[in-house]
Parts: sequence; structure tokens; C-alpha cells
Amino acid sequence: MSDTESFIEEVNDEVRRDRLFGYLRRYGWIAALLILGIVGAAGYNEYRNAQADAKAQALGDAMIAALSQDDNAARAEALVGVSAETAQGAAILAFMTAGAQAEAGEAALAAQTLQAVSNNADVPLIYRQVAAFKALTLQSDTMDSDARRAGFDALAIPGVRLRLLAEEQLALLDIEAGDTDAALERLQMIIDDSEATAGLQRRALQAMVALGGAPEAAGIANE
Repeated sequence: MSDTESFIEEVNDEVRRDRLFGYLRRYGWIAALLILGIVGAAGYNEYRNAQADAKAQALGDAMIAALSQDDNAARAEALVGVSAETAQGAAILAFMTAGAQAEAGEAALAAQTLQAVSNNADVPLIYRQVAAFKALTLQSDTMDSDARRAGFDALAIPGVRLRLLAEEQLALLDIEAGDTDAALERLQMIIDDSEATAGLQRRALQAMVALGGAPEAAGIANE
């Protein structure tokens, strides 16, 4: 490279540096604001996460304290006094409260606790479905069979994780109504379903045998 070319290159470099410094002086405040915004957002997220962790810890401690009571009635009463600040935390608390209420002989009250979860649109769908299922099973002695059938029918549809458990309950309702053929057909369907657990298949098989049916048990899984 000649001296002239080297000189021209140096001049070009100087010009580029001058332009860069000019841009920094003119627009550097924008970059500073962006950096501050990123740092501030990261700090705020950390604060929110810390707050959420603290709330979850407080809820867990309160539930553990309530569950340490000596009897089911006292545990249920203590759990009722616990409050949760999130919909999901409230749902978990409600499940624990309903369990204690049911064990204390307050099945109707437990069903009401679960029904509140089932009706809460802010709670994840699976929580609502589990709450509805448990509430129906708790009311087997008090709710009209047609109402229970309608409730289980709503859960025994494709895509619902509790579908086969709902089908099992519907089979029991068929037996209760004296419709043995419908019960046998439903129980065989459970046995044949690839999504059925081994425990559920065995229960269906035992129920079919008790009803005098001849189950096709080849598809029953082994644990």
C-alpha cells in the first residue's frame, strides 16, 4: 500500500470515529434509557418473584400449622381461617380444607367447599374438574341420582383427564338404577381403554364378575 493510500485510510478512520462520537453525543441518552429500562425490569421481576415466594411460603406455613391440630374438626376449622392471595393457592387450600371436613363427617360442607373451586373461572381447568368430581362423590347419599349422572356425564368426555373415573361412577349409577346391561357395557369399555390404569381396569373387572358378566380381560395391564 502506498503512502497516499495509507494517508487516505487514516483520514477515513478518523472521519468514522468522529461520526461515531457524534452519534453517541446525540443519541447516547437513548441507549442509557434502554439500559436503565432493562435493568429496572429485571429488578422488578426479581422483586415480584421474591414476593410470590414469600406468599407461597407463608401459605404453606399456615396450612402446616392448621394440619398439626389434634383432630379432623379442629384441622378443618383451622384451615378455614387460613387465607390465600392467589386463585391457585386458594384452590389448594380448599382441597385440603374439604378433605379435613369430609374426614370430620361434614360431607355436605366439604362438597360446598369444593363446589366453590369448581365454579371459580380463575382456577386452572384441571383443578375445577377435580373439585367437581370430588364434590359429586361426596354427595352420593344426598344428591339426586339424575343430578349426579349429569355431573359425571359432563366429565366423561374426550379430553378430560378424569374421563374414565367419571365413567366408573356412571357404571355405579347404572348398577344403582338396576340397568345391569348398561353397567356391563360401560365397565367393558373401561377395561378396553388404553388410557385406563391397571387399578381402574381391575376394579372394572371385579365389578363385571360381581354382576355375573363375562369380561374380555386380555387388555388388562400388569403393574
